[in-house]
Amino acid sequence: MQHWFSALFISVVVGLSISTPAHARNSFAPETGAENETPKQLDGVGVTEHLGEKINLDLKFRDETGKQVTLRDYANEGKPILLGLAYFGCPSLCNYQFNGFNDAFKQMKRPVGEEFKFVVVSIEPKETPKLAADKKAAYLKAYGRPEAAGGWHFLTGDQAEITELAKQVGFNYKWDAEQNQWAHAAAAYVLTTDGKISRYLYGIVFNPKDLRLSMIEASNGSVGSVVDKLILYCFHFDPKASKYTLAAFNVMRAGGALIVLILGAFLVPFWFRKDRLQGEA
Repeated sequence: MQHWFSALFISVVVGLSISTPAHARNSFAPETGAENETPKQLDGVGVTEHLGEKINLDLKFRDETGKQVTLRDYANEGKPILLGLAYFGCPSLCNYQFNGFNDAFKQMKRPVGEEFKFVVVSIEPKETPKLAADKKAAYLKAYGRPEAAGGWHFLTGDQAEITELAKQVGFNYKWDAEQNQWAHAAAAYVLTTDGKISRYLYGIVFNPKDLRLSMIEASNGSVGSVVDKLILYCFHFDPKASKYTLAAFNVMRAGGALIVLILGAFLVPFWFRKDRLQGEA
């Protein structure tokens, strides 16, 4: 029981503090000015953002059927990728994050796969495609939309490829021998179709609006409706809050344009009518 509680405590600390963006962590320091001490198990664990950099889409992994695949196979479908690094045998944090994604996906109108791909790469090289398949099946069942099966991909791979991918996205993790588990942060990465890291999303609870806007942004407008793109114009991503917030200036510009259109709709017919009356006179 003590071992289980310790593992849960470490997972909560990692999920709530390490997953917080680096610029926000100091806000939790005591008012006295003394900095919080990081538990030794978490030294070197966290996320170093490489926003705007491209990852190698040709790193080789195995999908849940055992087939060799690359991230390029999914990017070539012309849709952005929501990428997660976790492991399927994780006793706590990964499950919380998967549940958080699933809860957000359920609230989104379109099924996963229609506008973006959800790809999870295991950081544990000993895990097998069979385990990945079981994990995928469990979460697809909880999701309740079997037609989304083609949009979810749970991958396993060799240590060299896992290490390289983790390095490229800035995912820093290590083995905790005392707790017999990987110590890691709760983060996800939004990738464009050419492999550029467009957004970092942190935590274990995700706002469906933020997820969808990040995908529309990463697709450069190729997914989403006209209304979605207008919403994206009026919102911008706040890295401190790790969410999309209202962009007041863009709203005012959009409002001004709308007023001009409305006035034009009323005045143009009036001008035509006036010109016609003057011509008849």
